[in-house]
Amino acid sequence: MALVFWVALLLLAHTYLLYPVSLVAWEALAQAKGALRYLVEGEDRRAAPRASFAPTVTLLVPAYNEEEVIDAKLDNSLKLDYPAEQTQILVGSDGSTDDTERLVLARQDGRIALSEAARGGKVAVLNRCIPMARGEIVVLTDANTEIDPKAIKRLVRHFEDPSVGAVVGRLRLYNRINREFEESLYWTYETWLKLYEGRHGAVLGANGGLYAIRRTAFEQLPPSTVVDDFVIPLRLLARGQRVLFDPEAVAYEETTEDYGKEFARRARIGAGDFASLSLLGGLLNPRRGFVAYAFWSHKLLRWCAPLLLAAMLLANLMLAAHSNFYRLLLLGQLGFYGLALLGGRPGLRGALRRAAGLARYFVSMNLALLVGFWRFLRGSQGAAWERTARS
Repeated sequence: MALVFWVALLLLAHTYLLYPVSLVAWEALAQAKGALRYLVEGEDRRAAPRASFAPTVTLLVPAYNEEEVIDAKLDNSLKLDYPAEQTQILVGSDGSTDDTERLVLARQDGRIALSEAARGGKVAVLNRCIPMARGEIVVLTDANTEIDPKAIKRLVRHFEDPSVGAVVGRLRLYNRINREFEESLYWTYETWLKLYEGRHGAVLGANGGLYAIRRTAFEQLPPSTVVDDFVIPLRLLARGQRVLFDPEAVAYEETTEDYGKEFARRARIGAGDFASLSLLGGLLNPRRGFVAYAFWSHKLLRWCAPLLLAAMLLANLMLAAHSNFYRLLLLGQLGFYGLALLGGRPGLRGALRRAAGLARYFVSMNLALLVGFWRFLRGSQGAAWERTARS
């Protein structure tokens, strides 16, 4: 039981703490090697990107019943700082039953196009719309995401390098009701990991709000795919292409206060993550170098965190009967879960409120992963998505 406890604790510490520390150390070593190379070899001879590089771009917006936000999305898309003659805005309707399609067709702008088909899920939209896109580069974005005007130029500039298959933008979350929404700290942590992984050309997954791919690099996705914004970039990595992160290519998205809907969304993503292993398992091979290290550390261990937490708690319960040291550790674990239970209660203030909110978020996230794992085992997770309503 002691071995179970300490192995589970070490693996959890690795995925949440030691892996980020190793990325910082790796980057520091790379910086030192670069400085030494500069001193020995002289001037940096890398070619700067050409300012004139402006390939054709298709902004692809998958949409299912988005009448509340589609007008604002089209307004935002038409204001992007990219040559109009090089831009297409393609809305892929997934069998919308509201006014989404009518609102798109009402736009009198040659840049806007609509592709409509019966309900089949987001993957069906991507499989249908990406091959028909006019742009050499396809920028994928959600209907409820607001894109910074300069973001497209900043994403596209990286594709001058033929080894780049995808570029992930920075999605900034906000909440109008609760400015201390606990997802913001965790999201900042995940964005920070993307920044360091991107320096190795190996960002492990995009976010549906904003990322770009080469149209010719896209492969049709299996209809059962749930986490397309994870599978698409990792398939590119599997083929030896680079996936970068550009923190200057920014988009904004509002979070929701509805914990029930957020829990269901995370459980769906969790089921999709486990299912994706059948497509991407080869990236876990240590011969893949940094990509394998990052996949094991950032993704697979994180997905296994609910099982590791349960193993650690059960082992601690058994060990506590024989040692005061393990009793103290057990009290610490129980105290943490008690703090998570307080997270949803009104009346908390200051540091206690923030700590309880973060504990609740962490526990909720891992419970959702556990539900997702159960759905994966049962094969009960469908591919079609439901939009998450915002405040």
